[in-house]
Amino acid sequence: MGELRNVTVSHLAGKWFISIQTRREVERPVVQATSAVGIDVGIDRFATFSDGSHIEALNSFRRHEKRLARAQRCLSRKVRFSSNWEKQKGRIQRIHACIANARRDYLHKASATISQNHALVCIEDLRVRNMSKSAAGSVEKPGKNVRAKSGLNKGILDQGWAEFRRQLEYKLDWSGGWLIAVPPHHTSQTCPRCGHISADNRTTRAKFLCAVCSYENHADVVGAINILARGHRVAACGEVVPSGPSVKQEPAEATTQEMSHA
Repeated sequence: MGELRNVTVSHLAGKWFISIQTRREVERPVVQATSAVGIDVGIDRFATFSDGSHIEALNSFRRHEKRLARAQRCLSRKVRFSSNWEKQKGRIQRIHACIANARRDYLHKASATISQNHALVCIEDLRVRNMSKSAAGSVEKPGKNVRAKSGLNKGILDQGWAEFRRQLEYKLDWSGGWLIAVPPHHTSQTCPRCGHISADNRTTRAKFLCAVCSYENHADVVGAINILARGHRVAACGEVVPSGPSVKQEPAEATTQEMSHA
């Protein structure tokens, strides 16, 4: 089992949990898989792969949102800190725990399957905190499309992209694989056939049609293909990421990894 480091006892939603952490030395694993894949995460599709396949979104919070809203309204009508208020609060905590457990289980299954079947996984280096910032603004400068942005923020946070990346990273490390996070600039607006970059290439949310060579595919698949290609370039020597067709290109920061993992 190894050397005992710490033991944590916690209580959540009426249940007790014990977490035991140990330390032991293990041999560096030898990766069994040989394939590489690029992954484009989204809201409509949780993950789209460069081979054209995809994983549907679970949307755990959305499935329980109405139930949670009813429970919270019921709590607001009760006397604060009364016995009935405490009981209702416990019900709400159990709903939140159910949402989190379903999401965590989904992410573990998805990340385990990906890490077992691929030696190299490339994803976008997304800043989820910045992407999910509120658009409400201030009294002096009120935000625009606040309601739509609020719905988008809920959808982003419901996917658990940051936790998905964390799980992929340590599971690939366990199996001897390699995770590369690449700059996300224009991955869904770049034609994988001719390299043309334009917002006009993505005619709708799901459709990609190159304005130059007429290459057509699902926009998320195009993004995953470009993410994989960029991952290869970042692993080799870093790359120049264009900020736009008419903007001077500047080198992007490459994610440094141990080349011995390749």
